[in-house]
Amino acid sequence: MKILTTLFILGTCLTQAVTTTPPNIVLVMADDQGWGDMAYNGHPEVKTPNFDAMAKAGVRFDQFHAAAPVCSPTRGSVMTGRTPNRYGVFSWGHPIRPQEITIAEALKPAGYRTGHFGKWHLGSVQAASPVSPGASGFDEWVSAPNFFDLDPILSVKGKATEFKGDSSDVTAAVAIDFIRDCAKEKKPFLAVVWFGSPHSPHQALEKDAALYADLPKAKQHFYGEITAMDRAFGKLRDELRALDIEQDTVLWYCSDNGALPKIGSSGGRRGNKSKIYEGGLLVPALLEWPAQFSEPKVVTTPCITSDILPTVLDIADVPLDPSRALDGESLLPLLKGETQKRTKPLGFWDNGARGIATPSEAWMRDLLASQKRGEEPNDPLRLAAEAGKIGAPVSLNAFPGHSAWLDWPWKLHRIEDMKTGEVEWELYDLSADPEESRVLFAEQPERVPQMQEALENWLESVARSLNGEDYP
Repeated sequence: MKILTTLFILGTCLTQAVTTTPPNIVLVMADDQGWGDMAYNGHPEVKTPNFDAMAKAGVRFDQFHAAAPVCSPTRGSVMTGRTPNRYGVFSWGHPIRPQEITIAEALKPAGYRTGHFGKWHLGSVQAASPVSPGASGFDEWVSAPNFFDLDPILSVKGKATEFKGDSSDVTAAVAIDFIRDCAKEKKPFLAVVWFGSPHSPHQALEKDAALYADLPKAKQHFYGEITAMDRAFGKLRDELRALDIEQDTVLWYCSDNGALPKIGSSGGRRGNKSKIYEGGLLVPALLEWPAQFSEPKVVTTPCITSDILPTVLDIADVPLDPSRALDGESLLPLLKGETQKRTKPLGFWDNGARGIATPSEAWMRDLLASQKRGEEPNDPLRLAAEAGKIGAPVSLNAFPGHSAWLDWPWKLHRIEDMKTGEVEWELYDLSADPEESRVLFAEQPERVPQMQEALENWLESVARSLNGEDYP
């Protein structure tokens, strides 16, 4: 059993303007939606009326970053407030360590009911796994091991169950059921709603694809999935109003990585999914909390998915124990207008590790068939049975792969050759060059050494965490 006091010290509930109870938290995430894949961000074709309405009414983040350029690591950052290499979620399909304390585990002692709905991709969705949603602090869960599409098979607390319809509609529907139950019981809740769209293979409902009938088939289905996700998100947002709990609910939306190559839109930034350049990291992000932020606002300060946990715990008045390294920080001072700057730069590190195959549809069909026979698959890979194992120590002075340090407006890249260990550096001024096209390394002789030292100190800290130094 995890000892929550190693990370969190519980406090009293935060008093808001219109309530004496902690607010509900709804965290929604897309799968592979780039910064430019939103009508409100200037996309000329895609239709996102519900996201557009929230962008107009709530908080719009214009410099919001995924903690990694692929899915599983970013999801881990939301769960922990920590950069994903600290606990071995190097790439897609790598499971979270059960030693980590998740946002769900942190909020439960503060009286929250917790639910996960949709894509998990941080381990298994079998009940026996040490890193299922249930083992990670969620009371209720209807989850898939990876992305999922039309008529999905999902795991309802470990039981494979068939659903009908678009994957986003299904995800929103099961989340809404949970939210209704919590509202009826007048219990504060955390609902993590992770859509499986618009990840390939892009299988839109006919009615959604028909909205883009004059475009090539590939775009019909890609944009159709985004529009379906927008519709599902709108249902979720509308339900909060129907239940009269929207004032006291924090609704936070973002994507898990930057734009897909070729078909997705980075908004003109360099790179795409899997790249440490802005096109692979910058994502759309929106927030609503009407009780506290009744007027629309735009946040241009760089933020990151690792900020979600410390912000949510600040909102719920669950203080952090500084003994465990966090990479995110609470955004409440930014949101309240008390500051325009963050206290921590943003660090990124893609160490080049390969992803781990997680064929969700095949695994869920097999789980369904096995359970109908009264059996349970016992494959260690599917169970992520060794997720908590800490391997041989990694170096504290060699950091292979591509890392970066964003201390606005400067972004320093460190690219270490996987074979030779040779290091190349790139420096960009994102305020003048958001496309990261003009290297200014030689023009900043005073700034560069400071940023190099800060980045390498951070990389050493991440390596120490990976080696298990954070755990008692």
